[in-house]
Amino acid sequence: MSDTTDIPEKSARPKQWRASPLLMVLGQTLVPIILALVAAGLVLAMLGSDPLAYYGYVVERGLLKARGLQATLEHMIPLLILGAALIVSFRSGLWNLGIDGQYLLGTLTAGALGPVLLGAMPMLPALMLTVLAGAVVGGLWALPPAWLRARYGTNEVISGLMMSLIATSLSSALIKLWLKDPNSLEPQTLTIPVDSRLPSLGGTDIDIGLILALGVVLGVHLMMTRTALGLRFRILGLNPKAALHAGFGGPLLAMSVLCLSGALGGLAGAVELSGALGKMQASWNPAYGFAVVPLVFLARFNGFALILFVFAYSVLEIGGASAATRMNVPQDFTLVLVAFVLVFLALAELLTQKRKGQ
Repeated sequence: MSDTTDIPEKSARPKQWRASPLLMVLGQTLVPIILALVAAGLVLAMLGSDPLAYYGYVVERGLLKARGLQATLEHMIPLLILGAALIVSFRSGLWNLGIDGQYLLGTLTAGALGPVLLGAMPMLPALMLTVLAGAVVGGLWALPPAWLRARYGTNEVISGLMMSLIATSLSSALIKLWLKDPNSLEPQTLTIPVDSRLPSLGGTDIDIGLILALGVVLGVHLMMTRTALGLRFRILGLNPKAALHAGFGGPLLAMSVLCLSGALGGLAGAVELSGALGKMQASWNPAYGFAVVPLVFLARFNGFALILFVFAYSVLEIGGASAATRMNVPQDFTLVLVAFVLVFLALAELLTQKRKGQ
């Protein structure tokens, strides 16, 4: 009789299928976009327009046509730099919603200073100083909300929005009162001649601001993910008390974040004026900042993803303007589409979190 002990067999558990990280990213990004396109198409159908024809016009005019593609790439320049500015602040746990004011004052600074410098020195140093001045003014305009946040804990959203409203009125008033071009019937700054603006790329309508904008986005991405300063910014966003106890100087660090973000906002305006615009009108306010906010969240604060989303949004903007004219669709329908994307993205994120919690 053998003395053996029965070893209980392990209960067979069904293996749970787990998607690869790439499939997870695609499922959380592409699926919401496809659903948003379908939902927006249903809205178009309810308005009496053909969704397929609308999307066809958007792709044709914003991507396939040479002039449309150039307009799309040129349109990306300020959006990319503003997106980089918001990545800096959002990943640091701070909301720089005064970005539009910083952008406008950067544009105004370039419009006021650029023609003067171009008349006093060679083009290259004049443009470099013009762009730098716009960045400095944008950073300084972000300083009051930054100081109020650091000194008194004042919500930077409220103070930033107030500063943005002041900047809108201030820029308009300065152009009408002191910076108006005397040879123009419209209230606008002096015009920078086309041959004195940022050089174009290969004889196209795209200026080198696109290279600068891409460099800014990639530089910010590397700074936030690969440097000690970026680590401090991220720790500030995750846990401000931990940043303070670690000796990072919480209030001073918060001021640095908001001022850096503001400087990039001013840089975006100065590059835009020194390249595509050439002048600034008193009533001009494209509100790019609020348009970029959802793109930054769609990109999940990733610089590489931001480039793709800004490109897609620019195609929608340029192609959508042509499609709206041809099909009698409101010009702001692009924002409706972006809103649908955000809704479905939030639902996908919610489902992912619930699945992880099981």
